[in-house]
Order: sequence, then C-alpha cells, then structure tokens
Amino acid sequence: QLSCLVKMVTLHGIPKDLDSYPKDLLLFLSPSDYAATGTCRQYFANIGKANLDVLQRESSQRKELLLEALACLKIPGTRVNEENAEILGRLVCDLGGEYIRSSGGKLLKQLSQCESFLPDQEEAIRSVISSGNTTFGPPGVWSAFTLNELSGLIPVFDHSILQKIPK
Repeated sequence: QLSCLVKMVTLHGIPKDLDSYPKDLLLFLSPSDYAATGTCRQYFANIGKANLDVLQRESSQRKELLLEALACLKIPGTRVNEENAEILGRLVCDLGGEYIRSSGGKLLKQLSQCESFLPDQEEAIRSVISSGNTTFGPPGVWSAFTLNELSGLIPVFDHSILQKIPK
C-alpha cells in the first residue's frame, strides 16, 4: 500500500511538503528524491522515526537505507556519536555489533526501541552494558528510571547483568 501511495504522491513530481506525509512513506523514496524538499540529514532523521519493520529486516532495501544514512552522515568507521544516533533513530536497529561496541552507550537509547536483535548485536549490547562506561553507569547504580529508559533491552540482559541491578 505504501509503495502504491508513493507512486500516487509523486505522480506529478516530488511534493514540497513531503515532511507532512507519514514517515513510513519516505521508506519508499530515495535521498535524491527527497533532495528537493530538504537535506539528506533531514531525510534520514525522518526515516529514523518511521516504522522500519514495514521492510523485511535483512532486505536489500533496508540495508541500502542504512548504507546511505552512514554515507550521508559521514560516519567514519564504526563509531556513532549521540547526534548521529539521534538522527539514525530506528536505523540503529540494523547496525552490527561492531558499531554498538565502538559507540559505547551512545546507541542504547535508540536500540531499546528495536523489536529484535541478532546474536552479534545482543552480545555487543551486553558487553557495553557490563562495561559500565555509558551515561547510565554500571548496572549496580541503576534506578527504576534507568530501567524504564532501557526497557527494550532488558530481554538481552544476562544473569551477570541482572544480578547487579539494585532491587
């Protein structure tokens, strides 16, 4: 339905008010299509708010979106800063374990919104959490607020993390 809607919306060219359309619609446009409306950063900030699960997790379209986002944001290597993590939004769900490890805790907030993780991602999340080198600190100092912020990651926590969290 969305790809059909995109065809209808763009029948007479790209509308100038693309930002007023549902974010999920943008998943079926490219950054170059969006260029008339705004920058690639704006495009990916909107994509980051979209429901990425409209696209299959391992689909070429979803992989291409992530690669284009990393190129647009000029992310060198595998370290993502907080500003770029914010722009990537739900796209961080597709970043591999090496990005999660390199970025420390900067991706945790966005990762907690993901529906599921690959084993490599789970391992990286546990490693980052266990290190305690995040804005949340080590699990031993967490509060109910911290757990609420990271609620989407709780299923990934192993026994060694869970036992450190204060009752």
